[in-house]
Amino acid sequence: MVTTTYAIALGSNRPGRHGTPADEVRAAVAALGDGVRGVSAIITTAPLGPSIRAFANAAVLVESAMAPPAMLRHLKAIERAFGRRRGRRWGARVIDLDIVLWSGGRWRSAGLVVPHAAYATRDFVLRPLEQVAGTWRAPGTGRRVRHLAHMVDRRRPRP
Repeated sequence: MVTTTYAIALGSNRPGRHGTPADEVRAAVAALGDGVRGVSAIITTAPLGPSIRAFANAAVLVESAMAPPAMLRHLKAIERAFGRRRGRRWGARVIDLDIVLWSGGRWRSAGLVVPHAAYATRDFVLRPLEQVAGTWRAPGTGRRVRHLAHMVDRRRPRP
């Protein structure tokens, strides 16, 4: 059985049956099971979009024999089990699980694009991801996650 590694971003900004958003993230890590090989610290970040609640964000590395579509179904099943309901984009959510990177490189199918389309511009994804996969090279650019994190963090001159 061939296994690959997934970098998964986790986020929550609404309490659920496990407790606070940080508790929801910890419970989601546990729900990912025995394949978890690395877990970042949980960080608190400002909301993106119309939500007014701060987010608890983390990243994990998961080894699995699942192909990307099967992993996506697995993540969506965990979200549903936690009470996640589809609604307004960037609204409050009890848990959000996204495939950010995959050791197989790129994947594109209906409903799934790996690497995640916006991960390289999101500090709340890159900071936790850097803790567990800082040396991982991003497909396409070849840049390491730690370099992408630095590029998002650095100050830019004003125009």
